[in-house]
Amino acid sequence: MSKKVKVAIIGSGNIGTDLMIKILRHGQYLEMGAMVGIDPASDGLARAQRFGVPTTAEGIDGLLAMENVDDIKIVFDATSAGAHKRHNEMLQDRGINVIDLTPAAIGPYVIPSINMDEHLDAPNINMVTCGGQATIPMVAAVAQVAKVHYGEIIASISSKSAGPGTRANIDEFTETTSQAIESCGGAAKGKAIIVLNPAEPPLIMRDSVFVLSEEADRNAIEASINAMVAAVQEYVPGYRLKQQVQFESVPAERPVNLPGLGLTHGLKTSIFLEVEGAAHYLPAYAGNLDIMTSAAKSCAERLAETRLLAAIV
Repeated sequence: MSKKVKVAIIGSGNIGTDLMIKILRHGQYLEMGAMVGIDPASDGLARAQRFGVPTTAEGIDGLLAMENVDDIKIVFDATSAGAHKRHNEMLQDRGINVIDLTPAAIGPYVIPSINMDEHLDAPNINMVTCGGQATIPMVAAVAQVAKVHYGEIIASISSKSAGPGTRANIDEFTETTSQAIESCGGAAKGKAIIVLNPAEPPLIMRDSVFVLSEEADRNAIEASINAMVAAVQEYVPGYRLKQQVQFESVPAERPVNLPGLGLTHGLKTSIFLEVEGAAHYLPAYAGNLDIMTSAAKSCAERLAETRLLAAIV
């Protein structure tokens, strides 16, 4: 296909640079229009320049001053939750679609395997968090079979794969992921925990998902989980179950006391995952970053395919 949608990335750190390389190598309906940073010496801007991508080290003000800004239809924001609020306002004034990779949660939460097509008309969509992208599809898979009372996720990532942006947004990570467990995953109550693992050599991203639901057919739940894993693997090939799904009955005579719900019983489903990165820019152990950039690219490709290409003359 000759027609493609021009996109820009704000944030020339690890996430932004990995996303840029994914688009340059594998963009089906997307092409890079600009890479935006605030550090002229950043590796991301240097790589963009070598690839022939227009760059600016003047932040969003530099982007909006670029000659080709009117050609840019989608902007990915890979900065911080605080900075995104200003970025979004300025981009919305220009009618540019925004894909938010920060935990700012201004727009609706979007996880490609769950609800991508539901929010294609939204001017701003939020990619939740790395832990959310990895684990919430599993909560949603259980919710397709049984009513989910509670979903708890623990995302363990290598300390080396957590840059300044991730560390500065830990509180937003837990809040955003918890809310998305409910709104996207279908749980009545959600809780999220992130662990930065300092082990050497660095460990691959590992995620634990614990779901308490109504009693239901265990084979049906396991089949739903396997189908959801396959759906995520379409855009994140390194996503996989670490071991077989585990089930445990919580009887009414011995209920568990859950935060926000009180004494609850039902079926506990335990799901253990790992996410290996594609190593386009970052090491393979940084699956937490890879799943974010892969999910964001998947959403942008769908947005370009269904809404934007027809408007390009």
